[in-house]
Parts: sequence; C-alpha cells; structure tokens
Amino acid sequence: MKIAIGADHGGYEYKNNIIDLLKNKGYEVKDFGTYSNESCDYPEFAKKVAESVANGNFDRGILICGTGIGMSIVANKFKGIRAALCSDTFSAKATREHNNSNILCMGARVISFEKAEEITRIWLETEFSQEERHIRRINMIE
Repeated sequence: MKIAIGADHGGYEYKNNIIDLLKNKGYEVKDFGTYSNESCDYPEFAKKVAESVANGNFDRGILICGTGIGMSIVANKFKGIRAALCSDTFSAKATREHNNSNILCMGARVISFEKAEEITRIWLETEFSQEERHIRRINMIE
C-alpha cells in the first residue's frame, strides 16, 4: 500500500515518527512535508496529500497538524476524498469500516504519540465493510 503523508510544524515530529513506523511495517511512504518545525501554512501540505490520493497516485494519506481540524477541512474539499479526524481507536476503525475514509487526520497537540501510532495502525489495518448501506451512504456523499 502506498501512503502519502504530510504535516505542518505542529505535526512535524509526529509525522517523522509515523513515517518510521510505516516503513518498518513495509508500507511505501512519500513525505510531502513540512521538513522542519518552523511555522508554516498547513493548507499547502494538506493539498499535496489530498491531490495525490484523489488522483490515484497513493492509496491513502495521513495528515497531522496541531489539532487535525484544519488539515481535515482542506482535504475534504477534494473530490473523492473522505478525510477523517480521529482522536481515538474506535473512530479510526469505524471510519474505515463505515466511511471507507482514505485520509487520516490527527492532532499532535490533542493526542499522545503512542495514541497516534495506535490509531494509525488500526486505521491502516481496517478494511471497508462493503455493506450495502455504507456504499449507499458514500455514494450520497459523492
């Protein structure tokens, strides 16, 4: 699975650690930045990741900023993107099973790094349920 990942300065350290985690699990990862913890504009990185997933170059994306809110707002502007802001494992599992989310957003100032790792693992390992009611609802979003 090919994963696009991006963060602003608030999520920079988490991003780097998540990249290591993903590579150790055998995922192909592309880092879309930021490449330092200096203040930057989160929409720039959210757009790069969302475009790369929307155009099919990557299977899924991960975005991390201070709260995850801004990243999720930007990503959801792109056709075909279902970005989910998750702060707990139940939501991470449910958004994959029910919403077939293709971008995970997290807030580095909201959750611990250990929780971010756990959420990422569950989100990546959970498959879409393919239940008719969920397919119908996703089609309504599109």
